[in-house]
This record gives sequence, C-alpha cells and structure tokens, in this order.
Amino acid sequence: FVVSEQTHAIFMKQPKSLLWIGIMGGCLLMASPLPAQENKKADVKTLSADSLVTGDARIDSLYRNLPEVMIVGERPVVKASAGKLEYDMLRMIQNRPIDNVYEALKELPGVTEQDGKLTLGMQGVTVVLDGKVTNMSTEQLYALLKSMPADRIERVEVMYNAPARYQVRGAMLNVRLRHRIGDPGVLQGELYGKYNQEHEASFEERTSLLYNGNKFSADFLYAHTHGNSFSTTDKEARHWQQADGSTHLIQNYEVMRNRSHDHNFRLGTDYQLAENHTLSFVYNGTYTTSHTRQHTTGTQTAESLTDQTSWLHNGRLDYQTPIGLKAGLEFTWYNAPDQLWLHSRMEKQQLDFYTEAGQRINAWKFFLAQEHTLKNGWGLNYGTVYTTTIDNSFQTYYETDEKRIKYDKSTLPDDIRSRRREQTLNIYAGFSKSFGQKLMTDFSLAIERYKTPVWDEWDVYPVLNLTFLPADGHILQLNFSSDKSYPGYWAVQDVVSYLGGGYSEIQGNPLLKPAIDYTTSLSYILKSKYVFTTWFTHTKDRTLQTLYQSPDELLELYKYQNFDFEQQAGLQASIPFKIGKWYNSRLTLIGLWMRQKDSDFYDLPFDRNRLLGIAMLNNTFTLSRKPDLSLTVDGRLQGRAIQGIYDIPTCGNLSATLRYSFMNGNAILTAWCRDIFQTSMPCPQIRYDRQWVTNNYSSFRSVGLSFTWKFGGYKEKKREKVDTSRFK
Repeated sequence: FVVSEQTHAIFMKQPKSLLWIGIMGGCLLMASPLPAQENKKADVKTLSADSLVTGDARIDSLYRNLPEVMIVGERPVVKASAGKLEYDMLRMIQNRPIDNVYEALKELPGVTEQDGKLTLGMQGVTVVLDGKVTNMSTEQLYALLKSMPADRIERVEVMYNAPARYQVRGAMLNVRLRHRIGDPGVLQGELYGKYNQEHEASFEERTSLLYNGNKFSADFLYAHTHGNSFSTTDKEARHWQQADGSTHLIQNYEVMRNRSHDHNFRLGTDYQLAENHTLSFVYNGTYTTSHTRQHTTGTQTAESLTDQTSWLHNGRLDYQTPIGLKAGLEFTWYNAPDQLWLHSRMEKQQLDFYTEAGQRINAWKFFLAQEHTLKNGWGLNYGTVYTTTIDNSFQTYYETDEKRIKYDKSTLPDDIRSRRREQTLNIYAGFSKSFGQKLMTDFSLAIERYKTPVWDEWDVYPVLNLTFLPADGHILQLNFSSDKSYPGYWAVQDVVSYLGGGYSEIQGNPLLKPAIDYTTSLSYILKSKYVFTTWFTHTKDRTLQTLYQSPDELLELYKYQNFDFEQQAGLQASIPFKIGKWYNSRLTLIGLWMRQKDSDFYDLPFDRNRLLGIAMLNNTFTLSRKPDLSLTVDGRLQGRAIQGIYDIPTCGNLSATLRYSFMNGNAILTAWCRDIFQTSMPCPQIRYDRQWVTNNYSSFRSVGLSFTWKFGGYKEKKREKVDTSRFK
C-alpha cells in the first residue's frame, strides 16, 4: 500500500495516543484508546464513512482536513521455489477470453504454440496434471486440456528443467487443479457451449462438475466437439527425373472436407485417509470418429475417402503416505482402426485400392518414490519407474476392380502385421538444499534403460537447478538438463501409406533413434513480473519429417529421419504493462538462432542455419465495469524459419475477442474474430539443389460465439447433533 507524503505527515503530527486502525475504501480510520474503566462504560457506536460521528474533536478535524488517500497494491503473479516458478494462473487470465486449460497455458511467459504443440522458450514442453505424468500421447493430452474449463486451475508450476522425481525430463508445466478437501459438501459446476464458423461450422458442448467434501473430492467432465472442416492445398512442384534428366511440372489443387465427432470423459477422485495420507484415482477416456473426403485436380486427378475411429481408456491410481512414500500404477488402452479408398491417375501411373490399417496400444506404468525432509534445509528423494508397452499394428492393401482395370498387386506396398514391445526402466536419486532465504539448489541423476526390438541402451540424465533471490521481487534461475525424446509408435513401423491423391507417400522408419538433447538456460525475473530468459540447446539425432522428391519416380517421400544434430540459441523477454484500470497488455519478444545438419539425407547432405524473430502482443481493454465488458486484441508475427531443407516463410495472426460477464461473473458471453487477415498458416517451400516444391495451405478467418454458465457454491447444511455424551 502507498500513502501520499501529505497524509503521512498529517498522521505523524497527531498525538501518540492515536491508534491507526487501517485504510479501507479510501478512508483513514483512527481511534483514541480509553482508560480501562472508561472502556467498560463506553457505548459502542457503528460509524459510517460518509458521516463520522465522534466526540473527539481531534479525530473529526483530522477526518475533515485529510486529503484524498490513494491505495495502490498489486500482488505478484509469480513466485520462485527450488527449480520452479509458480504462477497465479487465474489472476493472469482474469478478463481474458480464455475458456479452457490449453488456451490458459499459452498465457504463460515464454509459452508459445508451434506446429500445434506447446513450447517453453521455443523448446518442447511436457504438460502434467497434479504432478502426474500420463501415458497418453501429446495429441490425446491436448484434447483433454482443451476440454477442461480454465477455472479448474489453481496454479501452474513452470520448470525449465524438471527434477527426476517428477518422472519428466526437460521443460515441464505442472497444472495444479482445484481439490480442496475439507470444505463440507461444496458442489460447483460449469456448462459451456460454442459455435465457430471457419468456412464450415463446428460446435462444442461441455459440462464440468467439482465436488469438495470433508475427506473426499471428485471431478467429472464431459465434452463433445463436432462439426465440419474444409481446407485446400495448392501444390506446385518441379520434379527432376534422373533417368532422362527431364523435369516434370506438377500442379495439383487438393480440396479436403472432414466431418468428425470427439467425445472426452474424465473422472477424478481423491480420498484423504488422514493428513498427508491420500488415495487418488483418475480416469480419462475418448471416443472419436472422423470421415474425410479429398478431391485432387490438375496434373493428377484423384478421389480418396478415409474413415477413422479411435477409443482411449486411461486409468491411474496414486497412493501417498505421511512418511513421503508415493506409489502408483497407470494403464492405457488405445485402439484406432481406419479404412482408405483411393482412385488416382497421373500420366501413366494409376492407383486403385482399398486399405485397412490399425494400431492397438497396451501400456502399463509402475512407480515407487520416496522423499525425505532433513535438517538444515536438506531434502532427499529417490525412486524407480518401469514402463512397458505393446504395440499391435497392421496394414493390409486390397485391389479394387471397379473399371475392370487389371494390374499386378505387386505395385502396392507390402502388407504388415507387427507386434512390437518397448520397455523403459528408470532409477533416479536427487537432493535439494536451501541456503538461507536467498539460495536454493536442486540436483538429480537418473539412469535409464530403453529396450526395443532394435535398441537396447543405457543413458544417464543429470539435472541441476539453482535459484537465487538477491532482493524482493528479483529471481535468478540457472538450469542444466538432458533429455531423450522417443519417436511415435507408428513412425517406427515398416509401413507405407499415401497422402492426398497418391503423389505423396508416407514411409515408416524402423531404425529411427530417440533424440537426446542437452539444454542450459538462465532466467531473470524483475519485480516478480518481467521475465527474461536465454538458453542454448544441442540435440543429437534430432527427429524431423521432411519432404524429398524421388529421382526415380514421380513420388514425394515423407519420412521421419534422424539429423546429425540441431542447435538453438535464444533470448526471450516478456514485458507486461498497464495503463490505469482500462488497459492491460503483455509484449513477448523472442530472438532465435537455429542450425540443423544431416550428412546422410538421401543424396543431399545439408548444414543450414537461420536467425529469426517472434513478436507477440496481447492487449485487454476494459470497456466497462458495470456492465463487465472487455475487448481483447492479440497479435503475433513470426519471421522466416527452416525445417530440414524446408523454408518456412513469415506468418502472423491478428485476432479480436469481445467478452461480456454478468450474473455476478457466473455467466460469460464471448464473441470473436480470429485470423482476421488470414495469414496464420505458413506455406512452406523447398528450393534446395534439384528439390523444388511450393505448398500453399489455406487459412480462413473464423468468427464465433460461446456461452459459459458457472453454478454451485452449494454447501450441505451442518445439522446440530443430539447430545448423547451422558447416555450409556
């Protein structure tokens, strides 16, 4: 709180017998203590701020002559502890048009979305809920986050390098959800509906319930997303053929229409047996259907129809004891069959087939962990994690004979049926230490064995975090870590599938290695809100999918491959600022140098580097407080980038959202217009040696409307118990 110098001077001139009670609502309240005997006889009066009635002329004079007192206060949105930063997420998204957890995480300093995935400081980041790492894939977890209401967040812990006890390596966002056990019978909920028009219409309905009891809490979520989507790809390629040295001009225009239904379920329960003695169970499930039709015209004419269905069941049981022992197990079952019909013609090539493919995953994870709080600020932790996964995948091709065209099935890819087992054993130990109130350190070391039919390797992963608090509001964090990123299950299958009309072919790579990276970063937080971060990352065997035009046939190849390495050095600044009570903004600037090298990329080895910049400006204008009306305008601009032999051009996005809150904040109506200038989708191109491709992807402006209604706060009545203390 800040009090003007004039007010402070007036107060200091008053007799010492005056007692300053407090400052509330712009009024300075003071009282003169009475002797003990007088206090007993004194009448107690309730005084209003508008007409202060008092028998003490000194207080009355002070009240009448006191100039206006202005109170200025702002709670910090971030605080530091050993190896992590804790953000008050609900305060950060206050008045922002954020309706789900995924969108809320993008409001964190340094968090951006790249290629549909969240990054922290331009590095990949793992998102966990309540400190519990899941077996679900990134896409499945993101679908869950997008279906969860944003106000379920209690706080978010940001770790540029997570200690081994979290069972995560590298950057991590730990979303702490609200589970307030102890409130008797509190039931809260939310109903949500959304309509979005982006060339085609899509819809979402969601319901969420949260119950907090004396020893038991539970949350339930159901979300249904459905509708149609439309996209186009305008492809121009100059395809060189080695046999005769000729170049073929390929000009295709692809139109894709999709209809889908996504159902997401979640049920979480916590039961407190005693203090720090908890049993928790969480179930997540999804059911998805998708129907896609694609039509290609130009050099190639093609029709394709794809039907996909997927089921996911994920359950996790956690047990925590008062002595710091934690144990748990998790099971994941995933099944995703699909069918594809393709009819394609290009020059002398033709494809007419029907294929069935599927993936079924069974994964188990077991873990045991122990933490000790020792004397003199020391902490000790150790544990083990074992994961086993069985991947049953298949793909079968069938000929079609609709036009009585006879050809040999040998022109089609081979059928595959695979059963692949993957095992990971991780053993870790670490310690933490606080040196007074200003210096904290956290160190851990993990040893891991990764075993597949192709690889059987042991690796060591050290993590070091140093946190220094030189003064109030100033935070310095130094981090070093190593990490391993595993390829997707389907990417390592020896399968061939077709993209678009058949000119593009996706190939699996059974020899794909996990990528290993080493990262060091330094963060400085000024006044608990200005965030500055610099980092350097070296990634060995970086895994990326890059297009390559085959010199032997008219075919584009998409295949995940291991580059020799990738290096990144970056600097990021996040600067929030406000003007009065009507304007709140945050500017994020990122400068990045990146280098990628691959010495065995087909017949085209490369070593490329690029400097690029990213600027984001988020603005919130409070148009009115009664009624509660705010306008949000967000902009993003990204410079040119590279991905293998791809060149990614400049792209940007400008969006505006109007938010109206009423019924004491329990009802929210939101309207938006996103990607106003239709520039958010980058259109990559290749101009490298004899490789020449341009893909122009569609980008459509979207408008929409959503309504949120929050209900609850109902508490079970406390009934007076019958006094039976004197009964037998």
